[in-house]
Amino acid sequence: MEQLKTLFAQWAGVPCTECLALGANGSSRRYYRLIGERSAHAGVTSRLTAIGCIADDLRENEAFFAYDRHFHAKGMPVPELYLVADDRRHYLQQDLGDQTLYGLLYDKQRQGGGFDAEMLSLYKQALADIAAIQQAGADMDFSLAYPRSDFDRQSILWDLNYFKYHFLKLRYIAFDEQLLENDFNALADYLLTADTRYFLYRDFQARNIMLSPNGCSEGGPYGPQLYYIDFQGGRRGAAQYDVASLLYSAKSNLPEAIRRELLGHYLDVRNIRGEERRQWMDHFWAYLLVRILQTLGAYGYRGLFERKDYFIQSIPLALNNLRNLLQNHPLPIPLPEINRICRDTACSVPYFQPPIADSQLTVTVLSFSFKKGLPADPSGNGGGFIFDCRALPNPGRYPEYKAYTGKDRPVIEFLQKEPAVDLFLSHVEAIVSQSVEKYLERDFTSLQVAFGCTGGQHRSVYCAEQLAARLSKKYSCNVVLRHREQDR
Repeated sequence: MEQLKTLFAQWAGVPCTECLALGANGSSRRYYRLIGERSAHAGVTSRLTAIGCIADDLRENEAFFAYDRHFHAKGMPVPELYLVADDRRHYLQQDLGDQTLYGLLYDKQRQGGGFDAEMLSLYKQALADIAAIQQAGADMDFSLAYPRSDFDRQSILWDLNYFKYHFLKLRYIAFDEQLLENDFNALADYLLTADTRYFLYRDFQARNIMLSPNGCSEGGPYGPQLYYIDFQGGRRGAAQYDVASLLYSAKSNLPEAIRRELLGHYLDVRNIRGEERRQWMDHFWAYLLVRILQTLGAYGYRGLFERKDYFIQSIPLALNNLRNLLQNHPLPIPLPEINRICRDTACSVPYFQPPIADSQLTVTVLSFSFKKGLPADPSGNGGGFIFDCRALPNPGRYPEYKAYTGKDRPVIEFLQKEPAVDLFLSHVEAIVSQSVEKYLERDFTSLQVAFGCTGGQHRSVYCAEQLAARLSKKYSCNVVLRHREQDR
């Protein structure tokens, strides 16, 4: 860190007074916020900040430096690169704050909201921006791209084999090696018939999109200014990959109707219409398949092998994306072994839950459909509660709500307007709170609370979300939230 502090003093003209470590999720790079103070008139001081990075992969660093300077020169919203040390391992860049697009979405979901009008506007801005970035980077010097200059056959096969070795193998899912390789090659052949002359960001997801701090920018046509980070893995490739990465990110878990609207928005921004639009979409579903499989490989390695809870929790959501893709968007080429394995994988892999300390109370709050049976209690205690939500007003009876769940803003607003729902939840909270307090007092370790409705989609999901949020605020215990039918 001393070298980062030296760089900061060289850039800012004042010494670094604080150096705060920042999280990096799955990255091996180490990030720090460096802070200094500059004296102004009348004893007033101004605060200077920068983000320092320590990264040992020199080729990846050189790719990032070249990309960042290229995009910055073209006016793209990327962080400004301030200084790079002589060793090329330490560098300073613009501090864009701490608020990511995913962080904002997560906060809204935890507060009982979800994908509202503000989120829709921000996602539209992100898709307009990525369209510009993809084209602005098309004339990039890709000789510095790492590990390859193109998302070519080799890159595609690396991603597919990542899924094979780090998910299928770790989950002991049987497959025919030769048949699977045949399908991998056929899929790669088809993907490369798409237009691959764009900058492929590679990891275009909501976690890598920053909302600018106040005063950083006036904003874009769809909302506040967004900035884009972590594009060092970019290379030349097809535009569909990045759009699939953003819209089908497992943890963001966007409603399907919203995904369709945003996908149409991107195509309109690009002015892709008619037969070109149909062909573009055919390739889009194929690139989405590769992205989902690559993501499952990453979750398998980081979660099942390295035992990182965050990635384990993401597996059911990625499997849900895979299942929906297979059911609703069959590919125009035969991939019998991939289809068989993916179908078996999406339907048979159980819910993944990270280990929790035995000595602490865990309250599992879940939703389910009465049509598919009562939920089991894996703790073996046989206690807890099952609440029947079928007497509540049902948004599922109206066509405009059928594509949504109880986590989405339209359904939330529908149910929040109904006095019967609020009364029901108040009674439930009072009953459950009595048990939670006694369980904590007596050092019990497990309590299950389940909400059932007809389809396990609207009322039960909403009630489970609301109770889990209330319990998390009131008590010092683990609250595990599950939606049985949605997880499946």
